Amino acid sequence: MDLLKGKTILVTGVLTTSSIAFHTARLAQEQGARVILTGYGRLSLVERVARRLPDTAPVVELDVTDAGQLASLAERLGDHTDRLDGVLHSVANAPAGALGGNFLTTEWEDVAHAVRVSTYSLQSLTRGVLPLLAEHSSVVGLDFDASRAWAEYDWMGVAKAGLESCARYLASYLGSRGVRVNLVAAGPLRTTAAINIGSEEGFEEATDWGRRAPLGWDGDRFDPVARACVALLSDWFPATTGEIVHVDGGAHAIGDRPGSPRL
Repeated sequence: MDLLKGKTILVTGVLTTSSIAFHTARLAQEQGARVILTGYGRLSLVERVARRLPDTAPVVELDVTDAGQLASLAERLGDHTDRLDGVLHSVANAPAGALGGNFLTTEWEDVAHAVRVSTYSLQSLTRGVLPLLAEHSSVVGLDFDASRAWAEYDWMGVAKAGLESCARYLASYLGSRGVRVNLVAAGPLRTTAAINIGSEEGFEEATDWGRRAPLGWDGDRFDPVARACVALLSDWFPATTGEIVHVDGGAHAIGDRPGSPRL
């Protein structure tokens, strides 16, 4: 359909092919976008993954905890483009001490890291690229339902709650510039991040997603979430901002469904 034809999209957080960010970048290219990636740490790994896309994407270094890199981001992106039409924020991290049932013993340093990387970075990334954001551009962040406490998620859940609030405030402040800010709340997928929280099987079992979701849920299917991200990055939601779009098989809307039949 060429939903993103002629647009330039910045995608953060591509570390492996098993990530929402990678599949969003892939689908964005398939829908006509020019994609630029950001990488952290060993850029050679991100560049290797970038070659797995339909078209190899340039990679720009970005550590969201580095004020200097954030301040120079627009200038460094300027080597590849003079405008951005969309940004995918796919950055989150929490130390082991802030996850896996350690909520009551987590020290402030670990909490501060989780909030800085997973919450504040939505604002700092958006501020960093603001000089390049075109009118009617779109910022999309990745969320996990923060309306309840999940086993093992702990301070990352708190950080995601902050992310949801941050997105609403950004939507409020950037609306006058024509910039939309929305989140996609995905069900549990078998990503590197999910494995690092605990066991991937334990995480999905704890959330009991497959039984609760009216549409069912497959933790290996990234495409439905990537499609939602691409749709929000496109011009098809021109009057939607400050929203959380749930792509989770409907589980967020349904209470306990013991033994409920699937018709």
